[in-house]
Amino acid sequence: MWQVLQMTRRYDSLVVWYLALAVIAPIGLSIVLAILLTSGDPVFFVVWIIAGVLGAVLLALIVLGRRAERAAYGQIAGQPGAVGAVLKSSLRRSWTASEMPITVSPKTQDAVYRAVGKGGVVLIGEGPKSRTQRMLDDEKKSVARIVPNVPISYIYVGPDADSTPLHKIPAKLAGFKSALRKPEVHAVNNRLNSLGKNGLPIPKGVDPFKVRSSRPR
Repeated sequence: MWQVLQMTRRYDSLVVWYLALAVIAPIGLSIVLAILLTSGDPVFFVVWIIAGVLGAVLLALIVLGRRAERAAYGQIAGQPGAVGAVLKSSLRRSWTASEMPITVSPKTQDAVYRAVGKGGVVLIGEGPKSRTQRMLDDEKKSVARIVPNVPISYIYVGPDADSTPLHKIPAKLAGFKSALRKPEVHAVNNRLNSLGKNGLPIPKGVDPFKVRSSRPR
């Protein structure tokens, strides 16, 4: 945990303050509730304090995990295969996707990934929007021919100001309106996999938790 905290601090200077708040808030709340609700009973007072400490530890672990994940993805942002790393490690159960892209530009290494879930089919463009837009449109036509009644949406991940950051991809997917039930998700995914499309060689998805920070020479 100490190593995770040290790594996160290098890329997120606010993590210590978030952790401090995560620890102080539950303990402070438990002390206030203990004073108001225990009527001077020392046993219940101690129970409330213990509950506050346990809650502080749990909340601190959650906060550290989220901030560490965000810092890790920040290190690989802009690299080929970064979207695949997110799809491999952070995709929620209601969605399925491959860490390998379905389309890759051999010249620019821009890529398109496909996720299938309750929100339908989502095509994720990795690279500048000006270069991935046509790739996404072409892939949408292919998908629409195979599953014509399924909603198809886009997510742009790149240097553009309105692009989705890596760490927000899972939340972005979760935000799409439900259109498919679980059996339908599997059926659509199997149907699309029957296309047999594979992208050109590209890194399988950089593991953000194995990236080493550069050392000064």
